[in-house]
Amino acid sequence: MSTTLFHGPLVDLSDHHAALRDSVAKVMAGYGRSYFQDVVRRGERPDALWAALGDAGFLGVHIPEQYGGGGGGLGDYYVVIEEVAAHGSPLLALVINSICAPIIAAFGSEQLQRDWLPELASGRKRMAFSITEPNAGSNSHQISTTARETSGGWVIKGAKYWTSAIDESDAVLVVARDDARSTPERPALSLFIMPTDAKGLSWQPIDSALSVPEKQFTVFYDDVELPREALIGEAGAGLRQVFVGLNPERVAAAAINNGIARFALAQAAQYACDRSVWKTPIGAHQGVAHPLAEGYVGVQSARLMAARAAQLYDAGEDAAEAANMAKFLAAETSLKALDQAMQTHGGNGLSYEYGLADLWFVTRLHKTAPVSREMVLNHIAQHSLGLPKSY
Repeated sequence: MSTTLFHGPLVDLSDHHAALRDSVAKVMAGYGRSYFQDVVRRGERPDALWAALGDAGFLGVHIPEQYGGGGGGLGDYYVVIEEVAAHGSPLLALVINSICAPIIAAFGSEQLQRDWLPELASGRKRMAFSITEPNAGSNSHQISTTARETSGGWVIKGAKYWTSAIDESDAVLVVARDDARSTPERPALSLFIMPTDAKGLSWQPIDSALSVPEKQFTVFYDDVELPREALIGEAGAGLRQVFVGLNPERVAAAAINNGIARFALAQAAQYACDRSVWKTPIGAHQGVAHPLAEGYVGVQSARLMAARAAQLYDAGEDAAEAANMAKFLAAETSLKALDQAMQTHGGNGLSYEYGLADLWFVTRLHKTAPVSREMVLNHIAQHSLGLPKSY
């Protein structure tokens, strides 16, 4: 069943989004679920798909035109990510691009912008993002990876984990505690672009359940020396700067899950029409139809919230509440939709042939990352409801 089942003005808040969806869908026609599954099964990278998306201009729709991008915003990039996932290809690398490019565009020097934004827009180069630490988790104030300023630049020392796709990236955007500008009460953060071939940088793979091409890593920074120009923006202002990328990351994560949910429900609806028991299509039974219909309502609601969050971000308004709610709602509704799609397929729902079972863990990922559902609820309780801070 075509994922155009989910098109329409309900979610596309800009006139050009439907056309953009159709354009992405045409590219994805050659890279469906079976392509993605085959790449993952063989432990390869979806280079052909990435190149096709780059050549079509989709990787840079949110990057300024003067740097080779489409000059659009997060709303456009949301459409791209969701549409790619809706064709059975949940690319986590697209989420990473939603973090790094906006930070560089907003705070990077002219040289950093010239060096990186055209390359990210075209897909010729990739950048990883490194912030999470074993002993810090969601508490960015407790980051222990340090940046020490020297006469010639900076020295980075520490470790991160759950850094995605650093093995296929040309550089990594590192969030570090700025020693000289930190106090015991309030650590200061600084952001850096580090080449992945830098001396002292190494990583080890994390054996995870995710059925995606992007591998996850623990990363070690052993006195990595960087030139002064590797700093992004203002030293010590990294916490403010990083949220220019973290709110888009939440929307991008929602896009992945909403796309997966679209794919799952479309597959289930088609199966429920085709599969007959006692000469009756199983979709004619309310016990099958109603849970799928409820899943559709939930997914459309999540898509609306994500579109609204992107719209607020592009308008320069505070999008934190909407972005957090979009991620939360997409994670919850997509898991419910995927589970019901699998149930509709009966035993076939557990078969890789039908393309659903191996989507489970990447869908489940976003209940935890890029921010846990508990931290989202903390944010809503404190900032939206005015309740006392609980942590």
